[in-house]
Amino acid sequence: MGLREQKKERMRRHIADTAWALIADHGFARVTVAEIARTAEVADATVFNYFATKEDLVYEGMEEFERSLLDALRERPAGTPVLAAFRAFVLQPRGALVEGDPLAMTWIAKVSRITAASPSLQARERQTFERYTAALAELLAEETGAAQDDLRPFVVANAMMGVNRAMKEFVQRQATAGRTGPAVGADTLAVGEQALELLERGLAGYPGDHVARPGK
Repeated sequence: MGLREQKKERMRRHIADTAWALIADHGFARVTVAEIARTAEVADATVFNYFATKEDLVYEGMEEFERSLLDALRERPAGTPVLAAFRAFVLQPRGALVEGDPLAMTWIAKVSRITAASPSLQARERQTFERYTAALAELLAEETGAAQDDLRPFVVANAMMGVNRAMKEFVQRQATAGRTGPAVGADTLAVGEQALELLERGLAGYPGDHVARPGK
């Protein structure tokens, strides 16, 4: 990134970190954008320049993961089944799961409890999954030339994103139960593998090498 982009990224991170510190102490509903701005020593408008809503402060990381997942599926090599590309992405050890860092797992547990106590955050999480599931279904429909009344792209997208969501919730349950260490990551990948094996029995060749993909 250039200097301008680096400066903007530092400001974005500063605002998000400030927001999370306040939310972790007081809960999502009891923290206002004005309080976040005041604590971060920026104007209210500056917060909204970087985050359209208060919920965006919480779910930025989640949305970045979903965007990266869609990019990986969109940019997979020609002839690669979508489930194979999905498997490679979601079963890649990353973040807190690599070593099961106690501080990171404590943070995940705290985020999980904050979300569970906030209907607006729960609604936002559902909307995020729904939006990226719809985007994946649209991608599959374009690749396969599916007709508007063909349900298969929607069914496949929901099945795969369901695995993604289930793995996320599995990690949250482990963190909330106080588990730490590398075994958490190993267990998460194992349950993800089991779920994907189930899907592979019916989705292994989808969409198939015979399908012409735009730009490939």
